[in-house]
Order: sequence, then structure tokens, then C-alpha cells
Amino acid sequence: MPKMKTKSGAKKRFKVTATGKIKTAQAGKRHGMIKRTNKFIRNARGTTVLSEADTKIVKKYMPYAR
Repeated sequence: MPKMKTKSGAKKRFKVTATGKIKTAQAGKRHGMIKRTNKFIRNARGTTVLSEADTKIVKKYMPYAR
């Protein structure tokens, strides 16, 4: 059986933490900052952890991530 391939879009966007959670950048900060409130921009700094439902999907894309 050949090795499974990792989705290259997923490996660029997600990291797996030591406990197995998926870490990603905050959404909604690419463009349109004028219409966003200062509170939204401030709260969307840094990274976030995906929900359990989304984690199951993303882990299928990265079969060898630990």
C-alpha cells in the first residue's frame, strides 16, 4: 500500500498541537478592514483552535500529522 498524500493546502494552513488539537489563523482579516469594528480586529489577532467537528475533517487531510 503506498503512502497517503497530505493535502498541501492543509499543511500550509494548519498545525497540530501536542494534545492533537488543530491550530489555525483567525478568519476574517484578509480584506474589508474598514467595515470591521476595532473590537473585531483586536479579538481576531493571533491563532485559534478549531472546533471538534472541523478537527475531524482537517485530520483526514493530514494523515501523518501527530
